[in-house]
Amino acid sequence: MIHPTALVDPAARLADDVEVGPFSVIGADVTIGAGSVIGPHVVVKGPTILGERTRIFQFASVGEDCQDKKYAGEPTRLVMGDDNVIREGVTLHRGTVQDRSETTIGSRNLFMAYVHVGHDCVIGNDCILANQVTLAGHVTLGDHAILGGLSAVHQFCHFGEHAMAGGGSIITKDTPAYVMINGNPAEARGLNLVGLKRRGFSREAIAALTSAYKLVYRQGLTVEQAVSEMRSRFDLPEVTQFADSIERSTRGIVR
Repeated sequence: MIHPTALVDPAARLADDVEVGPFSVIGADVTIGAGSVIGPHVVVKGPTILGERTRIFQFASVGEDCQDKKYAGEPTRLVMGDDNVIREGVTLHRGTVQDRSETTIGSRNLFMAYVHVGHDCVIGNDCILANQVTLAGHVTLGDHAILGGLSAVHQFCHFGEHAMAGGGSIITKDTPAYVMINGNPAEARGLNLVGLKRRGFSREAIAALTSAYKLVYRQGLTVEQAVSEMRSRFDLPEVTQFADSIERSTRGIVR
């Protein structure tokens, strides 16, 4: 299953059915789970752990040293879950000892062509990063996050669960869960209603989130007042998640 022109370090740990294409390089301290397909001209450097059924397309660079100038060769890691798709030219970098020493990626994510994920990022499950999305270091994406093509996220930003950014967005603040943003700098444009409906959220949950959104963005309240009001009015897990994503913000939320 390994092409004769591929270079696989003897210390790498590949499941028996892993495919490695022509001219790819798999370094030491790399673990690749069962059912994975590594295309041609791919470089995977360790310490890196790739879960089962990972699919990597040509010219991707996975687990390389990060671009932070403080990085001095420490053995930091990249850890990924299962069923991730990594398209052409994607770069995924390991962590730094100044933060978590690890870049962590969940399962079932799609990284379209030329996406960059910087050091110490934390990406949840079922996220979609369209072509040429760029995440600086220390960025966190919640589950089901969607970033439109050519979007860029500033370091240390949080992007909430089920949130969506339109193409070309420049994101310098934290994005609460369920919110749709767009622009340079990005501004809130409403709830990600289409996404919520597609994922089967109940009418009750969507109506409550709509009211909670208006408290934050339409009523002239402070953020603290809006969060307090929505917690007192709604006893739904979706609203709790929305409120939690606002309260954990350290950079301030998009307005």
